[in-house]
This record gives sequence, structure tokens and C-alpha cells, in this order.
Amino acid sequence: MNYKVADFDYYLPSELIAQKPVKPRDNSRLLLLSKLNGQIKHQHFYDIIDYLNPGDLLVLNNSQVFPARLIGERDKTGGAVEIFLHRKLNKQEIKINFLNNTTKQNKINVWECLVRGHVKAGQLINFSAGLEAEILVNNINGTRQVKFNLNDEKFWKVINKIGEVPLPPYIKRSKILASDKNNYQTIFADKHKIGSVAAPTAGLHFTKELLNKIKNKGINIAYVTLHVGLGTFAPVKTENILDHHMHSEFAEINIKTQQAILAVKKNKKRIIAVGTTSCRTLESFDWQKILKKEKPSSQSFWTDIFIYPGYHFKLVDALITNFHLPKSTLLMLVSALAGKKLITSSYQEAIELKYRFFSYGDAMFIY
Repeated sequence: MNYKVADFDYYLPSELIAQKPVKPRDNSRLLLLSKLNGQIKHQHFYDIIDYLNPGDLLVLNNSQVFPARLIGERDKTGGAVEIFLHRKLNKQEIKINFLNNTTKQNKINVWECLVRGHVKAGQLINFSAGLEAEILVNNINGTRQVKFNLNDEKFWKVINKIGEVPLPPYIKRSKILASDKNNYQTIFADKHKIGSVAAPTAGLHFTKELLNKIKNKGINIAYVTLHVGLGTFAPVKTENILDHHMHSEFAEINIKTQQAILAVKKNKKRIIAVGTTSCRTLESFDWQKILKKEKPSSQSFWTDIFIYPGYHFKLVDALITNFHLPKSTLLMLVSALAGKKLITSSYQEAIELKYRFFSYGDAMFIY
């Protein structure tokens, strides 16, 4: 069946868009949806442990969000410019050849960015703390290549000092709050896995205490990495969803996680993805090689997998997730797992019961 983007639209009162998280994190509400019989239950997130069984595997995305939003001024005119860092480019991706010297070429710091403000190629942007940028070229996907004057440790030191948390536009702030830096980061984010421009928000509901209770119940926990990129913010602009193309995002699955998945599958227990990012990472991996008993090895790859109704899940049995935007690829993914009819009815019930939606909102468990 060919779905249209309009098939995934729904009306959400603006007052149900969460502007800040609940505290403690695991006190958010939880809608439970059974794929088998369509039954809906309402609990709190800390009750999730009652629906996880010993031997199940909970898979979380340990990517760390970095302060990717930079506010600067155009050189000479002083006009405001906002630069949203997406990913650093390697030298093969840079469209301008600066130098023939390979060593010096490698030191050039060029990023793919979203840019807000009137700029053109060659425009210089000044930031505080000695950071400067030059607009290079437009990419065909609406981003721009931007060269920065600092690299490596100096660059990251400045970014962490002057950068802002890249909150989604539906969270209305005249100014980013200091608390957002911690609130918009999972408690299990790995400092060695920095790279997301948006949080894997399903993971925001977990506390250390809840994770410890889950472990003590005999539920396994494993981690994957997917650096959440521009695809999270990109709307589906095509009428037919099959014509939509996702942005690629970097993903990684280590040996320990692969071995945990094999063990769980052997014991016929469930793989439960925490968030659509973990789900997409697991579903992107070539498990046939592993299942053929080839020796596991840490794997990193780029994925642009687009999951929509009709997709056959290879690995994921259940999903912990948030409530997603109308017409979004994430809404299409959960519709693929639970069925569009069930998702539509559960979303309508959540709206009637005034659940809180989107990144800082309440949670859903599809099982």
C-alpha cells in the first residue's frame, strides 16, 4: 500500500507540546500498547519494569548531544547569523580544494551546517572566544559547507563554552536555559560518543535508580551508537512517502552488544529498542553475517534506513518511544511496528487524556 504523507497527519493542541521535562525523569506518563490485541494501558514510566521480563535485552543509544547551535555576526555588517553544526566533513567531501599539501589539508576544519541568516559564499562570521567561520558553498540538501578557523581541542573547547543546546523549534525559549544542558542529555550518554545534534529522547525517561532496578530483575542492557543528525528535523516534503529520502547518520554496534543480541535471540527472548534511533541502528545492521556464525567485530556504518508501514522488522520486538510529530518519519516508523490503525487510536486517546508530546513529553511502550 502506498501511503501519502497526509495519512500520518493529526491535530495536536499546542498546549500538549511539552516545554520542559517532568522531574524525576521516570515520573513521566507511560502509554502501553499491545501489538497483539490492541489493548491500551496507562501507567507511569517507572512502571516499565513490570512489563520487562528477565532475559529481555534493552538496547539504548549512548550518543552524546553536543552544543551544536552557534550565534554569530556577519563580519563588517554585524548582522545576526545562526549556525547549526551537523557533522564534520572529511577532505574527500570538501568541495573546495584549499591546499595541495595533504598534511595541512587534514587540519582544515569544515562542517556541514544549517545556516539561518542572509549569507553568501565567502561571507565571514565572527563568534565570541576567538572562533571565526567562512561560508564556503551550498549543498543540494539545503545545508552549507562552513570552514572554521580552529580545529581539534581548541575548537571543541570553544564550542562547549559558547555553543547552545540544539533544542527543537517547538520548544519555545527566548533563551536556552542552563538546565537544558542536562535535561536534554540521557544519563547514560557516553563522553567518548559525542556527535548528536538532537537527543535520543526516549532515553531521557531513565534514571540511574530505574536502570539499576531493571538490571537487578535480570533484564540485559546493551548500547548502540547513532549520532542523531539533520534527518530528525527534516520534514517529509513529498506527497508519496516512498519519494522521501533520509539523511545519513553515523551508527556503531560493538562486539559486546552483538554477542548480547545473539544470546537473547538464542534464548527466544525479546529485543527492546529504546527509541527510534536504537531501532533504526539495529534494523540497519547486516545480521545475516553474524547469524552465519562469522566472528563478531565492532561495526560502524552510515544508515539512511527509512522504516514505514509494510516494513518487516528483522530484529526489534518491542519499542520504547516518545510521541512523534505529525507527518514525521518517526510516526511512520512506529506505525510500521504497531500498525497504523493502532497508532492512530492510541495517539487520539493520549490527546484526550492530555499526555505531553514530543522531546520533553511522555513515553509509549509498543510491545
